[in-house]
Amino acid sequence: MSALARRFRFAEHGTTLARDSMAGVTTFIVMSYIIFVNPAILGFAGIEGLQDRGLEFDAVLTATCLVAGVMTIVMGLYTNRAFAIAPGLGLNAVVAFSLVAGEGLGFPEAMGIIVCEGALVTALVLTGLREKIMDAIPLDLKKAIAIGIGLFIAFIGLFQSGLVVRGPEGVPVDLARFTTWPVLITVFGLVVTIALRAARFRGDLLAGIVLTTAFATILEYTTDVYETPATARYARWPGDVVQSPDFSIIGDVSFDFFSAAKLGVIGALAWIFSLFLADFFDTMGTLVGVGKQAGYLDAEGRLPGIRKPLLVDSVAAMAGGGASASSATTYIESAAGVGVGGRTGWVSVVTGSLFFPFLFLAPLIGMVPPQATAPALILVGWLMISVLTESEGEAEGEAAGAQRRKLAGIDFHDVAIGLSAAIVIMFMPFTFSITDGIAAGFIVYVLVRVAERRWREVHPLMFGAAAAFVLYFLIPLLQDTFDWI
Repeated sequence: MSALARRFRFAEHGTTLARDSMAGVTTFIVMSYIIFVNPAILGFAGIEGLQDRGLEFDAVLTATCLVAGVMTIVMGLYTNRAFAIAPGLGLNAVVAFSLVAGEGLGFPEAMGIIVCEGALVTALVLTGLREKIMDAIPLDLKKAIAIGIGLFIAFIGLFQSGLVVRGPEGVPVDLARFTTWPVLITVFGLVVTIALRAARFRGDLLAGIVLTTAFATILEYTTDVYETPATARYARWPGDVVQSPDFSIIGDVSFDFFSAAKLGVIGALAWIFSLFLADFFDTMGTLVGVGKQAGYLDAEGRLPGIRKPLLVDSVAAMAGGGASASSATTYIESAAGVGVGGRTGWVSVVTGSLFFPFLFLAPLIGMVPPQATAPALILVGWLMISVLTESEGEAEGEAAGAQRRKLAGIDFHDVAIGLSAAIVIMFMPFTFSITDGIAAGFIVYVLVRVAERRWREVHPLMFGAAAAFVLYFLIPLLQDTFDWI
């Protein structure tokens, strides 16, 4: 046996070096859209009035590739599992649109909150409390959080691309008129990406971004689609394709977010808790979902040795904040490599290694317009909304092994479960805040259960969370009353 075979135990896991290598390439292709999308979100690409407050594209690209590459390799070496890590969609939107654009923080302070959130998750993993907290929150609320984040991400894609615009007086939003080139580019990207997804093409999101950028570039050279200073770099072949990585934002973190002029003590703690919840649920669902597909779960549906991947994931959150790339988390796209037979940590080593060449390609990637990344955001939103479905079993009359899908068990007729889940789902996109959605849903759930005199069914940790979120909503009033908050 070779050294690699002994290290990763290919035979024991029923795989080979060649198969796991190909699986690593597959996972990278499917998740590599984050290289384009993360800089666009943290740079407020296409968002009028916010672009000047965003991070530099080249710097975010460097941080994204560095964190994804290093932490995915660490995951493979430490756990020998085929899980991949990168800055999480949804979490990066919280940093950009909620903490920076909404709360007025600078990116260093916002990343400081991410580091604190990651430290909190790490402490809970080391003490074994993370699994206990997971059990305290009703399953339906966990599903609602994923669905709400999916709608939030999709709305960002629609707005960034210009397909959804501010409406006339009295109308908050409206569908753009199909009379401009950027809208046509977005529609082209959606048609191509959806067609690739329907054809089960591996790497459909990445291919959609590349093809849409090529289409936009052709239009740019013939019609000057991107002619304003803010959009001048889009869809134009750069003078230099390769350049040195930009490490300027690595380590640019501040913990001054407790300042009364910014969030206040209670507000900062509420944000840390909210980000912890989002990161927490995303990771647990991913590990179990991918683990089931890979055959990692035991007969009772548990993942043996789950503390190892949880620990790497929580450290990755801190690393993402420290690198100003936003919180990094385990990617559900890891299932792509598992789906082609990948089973060991070598899959992750290969996936992580493929991020490093992109450190030197910032000018080439910087030409990608927001209209090209929007379809990826919309489809990722759909994938998160798909948590509403679950396997029911083999359908009668269908081929052996075929699975049919059914609506998952969110009981909307139960006032506590249904109303709180609906509020979580609605509040996230409508308030443009993931935290507001989680907070409102938790409060409503506890309130209804108490009113029903079924408070014994509510876990004590849910009471604590609801109380913290009540304080979160009262922050503006408390700050006007007390100087120290």
